[in-house]
Amino acid sequence: MNEGPSTTRQWTFLTNHARVLVQIARDPGIRVRDIAARCLLTERAVQRIIVDLEDAGYLTHERTGRSNHYHVQAAKQLRHPADAGPSLAELLAVLLH
Repeated sequence: MNEGPSTTRQWTFLTNHARVLVQIARDPGIRVRDIAARCLLTERAVQRIIVDLEDAGYLTHERTGRSNHYHVQAAKQLRHPADAGPSLAELLAVLLH
């Protein structure tokens, strides 16, 4: 019997934005190429996510020579109203362990 394509919905607990932010929090000098490899994303997708995070105030960067050094704004509150209360620092504390 041919079952055909799976109709099971694919989902994960963490968004790509969270994955990228965790990698940057682990290593603020990490290259986009390395983030992409660790998160199984394209470099272009990682660049867009970094722009999103910077636009939302969760991340800043400083250019050092040919590389970037990122700064996570850990005191920032989470965006979604259902997540009100914990700061980004509290979320990262859980995800980084």
